Amino acid sequence: MLLRLTLAQQLVLLALLPATVATLGAIAVLTRQHLDNVTQLMQANAQTVALQVATVAQPQLMRMDRRALAQTARSGSTQPHVQQVQIWSEDGEIVANSDTSDFRRNEGLQVVAPIVDEAGRSAGKVMVEISLDAVDRAKRSVWINVALVLAASMAGVGLAGGWAARRISAPIRALGEAVDRLGAGEDAQVSLEGTAEVRRLQHGFNQAARALSESRGMLESRIALATTELASKNQQLEVASQAKTRLLAAASHDLRQPLHALTLFSDGLANGETDPVRLQRIGHIRECVESLDRLFAELLNLSQLDAGVLQPQWTDFPLDRLLDEISRNFRSVAEQQDLRLVVRKTHLWVRCDYVMLSRILNNLVSNSLRHTAEGGVVIGARARRDGVRIEVWDTGSGIPLHHQDRVFEEFYQVENGRQGRDARGMGLGLATVQRLATLLGTQVELRSREQKGTCVRLLLKAAEPSANSVLPFAAGGASVDEAPDLHGVRVLVIDDERTILEGLQVVLSQWGAEVMAAQSRAEALALADRWQAPPDMVVSDLLLQGGDSGLDLLSALERHPRGISASTPRLLVTGETKPDRLREVASSGVAVLYKPVSPRVLRQAIKAQLAQQQPQLHQEA
Repeated sequence: MLLRLTLAQQLVLLALLPATVATLGAIAVLTRQHLDNVTQLMQANAQTVALQVATVAQPQLMRMDRRALAQTARSGSTQPHVQQVQIWSEDGEIVANSDTSDFRRNEGLQVVAPIVDEAGRSAGKVMVEISLDAVDRAKRSVWINVALVLAASMAGVGLAGGWAARRISAPIRALGEAVDRLGAGEDAQVSLEGTAEVRRLQHGFNQAARALSESRGMLESRIALATTELASKNQQLEVASQAKTRLLAAASHDLRQPLHALTLFSDGLANGETDPVRLQRIGHIRECVESLDRLFAELLNLSQLDAGVLQPQWTDFPLDRLLDEISRNFRSVAEQQDLRLVVRKTHLWVRCDYVMLSRILNNLVSNSLRHTAEGGVVIGARARRDGVRIEVWDTGSGIPLHHQDRVFEEFYQVENGRQGRDARGMGLGLATVQRLATLLGTQVELRSREQKGTCVRLLLKAAEPSANSVLPFAAGGASVDEAPDLHGVRVLVIDDERTILEGLQVVLSQWGAEVMAAQSRAEALALADRWQAPPDMVVSDLLLQGGDSGLDLLSALERHPRGISASTPRLLVTGETKPDRLREVASSGVAVLYKPVSPRVLRQAIKAQLAQQQPQLHQEA
């Protein structure tokens, strides 16, 4: 309670308490003395009246004149404050009494005086009872005076204490307000006033405030300078980051073009070739192309994530279908490295994006095979109460503990001491895995021990088996007819790179397609002017000569009087990885493949687009 009082209130209270106690003590002593004096005065008055009555009643008692004694008793009761007078004989008989039955007496003080005869012997007694009303009135008067005196003294002490408290607390309160202003960052100085001790405290505060103000000003200037430098460096980093993105995009696009052509020509060379030596050389070419393809795929995945064009396409599918695809893709790679690839069969279904999950598992298995020298890799799935957990185990070199928190960063790699083709990479695989997992609403868990191996796991939503599971064409290659049968299919191919155009012509012709080729908008529209029938399929590059867009060219062909219809299947094949280009392609709704494209994937995409066109034709019919 006292802690809630201000300093001035505590000082006033400190002054009032001893003053009140001292005043009450003095008043109590004086009041007691006054009341005792009044009581003694009343007793002396009663004694005097008793002696006077005894003197008058002595001869009357000797004669036993009761009438005279009664008259004497009544005369004695008329004295001030006397309320009763009794005259007793020697044997204790009351011979005279001034009291009457209708007289109401108050509390009184009785005084007895002896009646002595002429020989000095006791002849009787006189009892005088005097009223104490005067004492009571004196008490009431005293208490009223006490209250008045106490109130006056307390008011005087309170006023004096309040004045003294304000004089003492005002400088301290001003000092506290100055401290608050100083804490708020404002300049604060106080005037020197009050007692010597308070002035000394104020002087010390002013010195500390000036020193703090100078330090704050110096700190603010340093912060402003550091902020300016940081903003400049951030701007430089942003410029460098944008330049890096543009460089990677330009380099990726320029390198993807000849690599894509190389992919097509290598497939054309292998078609119908029986010479083992040439087939071996073609195989080496394909290995190099596949290695470069993996590097470009990492850049493409990163670009797509940066552009924000990847959104999960949720579907229910059997996990075993995806695991079989992983097994087909990597079993030969594992055998070439004398490693075992074990894919556990499972009956579980999951609800996920098939393509994203495929990229995650492909990156994890590829990374495990790259860092495993002996033993192998195991892929499996287990049912859990909260979903399905997929695990990828390997017996590789493991990841040191101090690297485990950073392996999911972009371009971060851990040196494993291995050399050769399988050791190459850019450190984007696990970064892509982490970002894809975030899009899928899950997390990637990693456990690893050096020279013991690594386990990576992720938890997915479980799904009920369904007979209506539909997967995108880029996901399940096994569902597409692998036979290169495109006989009778008219395909318009548009690409500004002559080598790519020739490669596409070679590959599509070997599959039995009727190919029409154009390098620009003008050539494509010229073909439309003279062809007998529009193409059944259009395969176009995105970026054409003069900055022309493949999407715009497709729209121009659709507007041409003899051009393609709105339902004609179309496919974009591009090497662009710039975020704005990726967003443009994603918003168009046209199927897209990113260079370099293997003939198998290209064939799957064309067959899938043509297959989607058949139901539409039946509906229109």
